[in-house]
Amino acid sequence: MCTRYISPEDREIEAAWYIGARSAERWLRSMRPMYTGAFMRRAVDKTEYEREIAVGQWSLIPAWSSSHVPTAPPRKGETKGKELATHNARFAGIEKKPAFKDAWKFSRRCIIPAWSFDEPNWESGKNQWWRFRRADGRPWGLAGLWSTWKDLETEKVWESYTMLTINANLHPIMSRMHRPEIDRTTKKPLEVQDKRSVVAIEEHDFDRWLTCTPEEAREMVQLIPVGLIDAGPATAQEPREETAAAVSSTDSEDLPF
Repeated sequence: MCTRYISPEDREIEAAWYIGARSAERWLRSMRPMYTGAFMRRAVDKTEYEREIAVGQWSLIPAWSSSHVPTAPPRKGETKGKELATHNARFAGIEKKPAFKDAWKFSRRCIIPAWSFDEPNWESGKNQWWRFRRADGRPWGLAGLWSTWKDLETEKVWESYTMLTINANLHPIMSRMHRPEIDRTTKKPLEVQDKRSVVAIEEHDFDRWLTCTPEEAREMVQLIPVGLIDAGPATAQEPREETAAAVSSTDSEDLPF
């Protein structure tokens, strides 16, 4: 799972991938779940295809949510549902997951620009953040889904997005990330782990990703080739806002959607 990344500014996105008019909205560079960030999508108000930058919440808001903070439907006897972590979406079975299936079905795919993303490495027994950049110095274009949600009380329309993740057990670098899952009975690491990785879309495939059918898009969801990755421990000067405990709980949560 990915819980932090560095977003380019609007001028940097324009310089890297020309998308037309500059967005009037602003977003944070150091991104965390629920922060406001930028994503690129097919322009929604144009007859002809073009790209646009949208700005929204990094944590997709399900249609049924009672607020912009993603929540599950209340169970019997409850007045409020449990808060959901929707900043990442496991790709396997995406077409059946209530929080994400509509975005996938209706091709609301997006590309999330990132200079780098961070992953926790627990090989030493404690978390050491690793930073992942592109080896060619270009920004990442990470695969995501987007949606809109309307607050019925204020009538405000919220944009939101999520990052796709896939199993990375066989990846030589990504398989080393994240805290090992522990068997609750034996208290030992599970023999088969479920390591996760984000999905990178290459620049020559941006337009295809934003316009193709769900069946064609499925073929594009692949692990990042090792040769594209420049990764290593983050330096002491780089941000370390999250604690090991927070990372652990986010990584290990197996969400039902």
